[in-house]
Amino acid sequence: MGHRNYSDHQRHHAVDSLVNLFTKANHDLSLVQLKLEQEFQRVYPDNANPMKLVTRIKKIQDDLATLKVQCRELLAAKQDLIDKAQTTLVGNRSLLQRMQASMGIPVASADEDSAFANFNQIIDEWTVQVRSRSGDEEQNSESEDINKLLFSAIVQSN
Repeated sequence: MGHRNYSDHQRHHAVDSLVNLFTKANHDLSLVQLKLEQEFQRVYPDNANPMKLVTRIKKIQDDLATLKVQCRELLAAKQDLIDKAQTTLVGNRSLLQRMQASMGIPVASADEDSAFANFNQIIDEWTVQVRSRSGDEEQNSESEDINKLLFSAIVQSN
């Protein structure tokens, strides 16, 4: 029993020594970091301080990851909105045309209905953007459309 107690005491002493060593190493590293920051502050102007640049780069990388996730969510929500709007508007237009026909009112064709034509044009443009970035069609680099740029940034990162 005395041997076991001695062994436990040795183990605790060894752990205490290791903890002390790590504590001292952490303290030494903190001092080195402080001295480096002071030296960089003295040598470099604020906008060229390597320590601050590294910190800014890390923050930008973190922000970029968050932004990518938010862009994916935004694009998914946009596509969902487009799908629902298209289903609802096309269904309503079809119902309206049937009602007009049953009442003997002339039915406007898709070309004559400017609001419907504009809506279809927007849907077609979005579809072309999605396909061009996913490789289905040749890409048009002249467009500065924010949706296309946003989609491009997400697709190219995958």
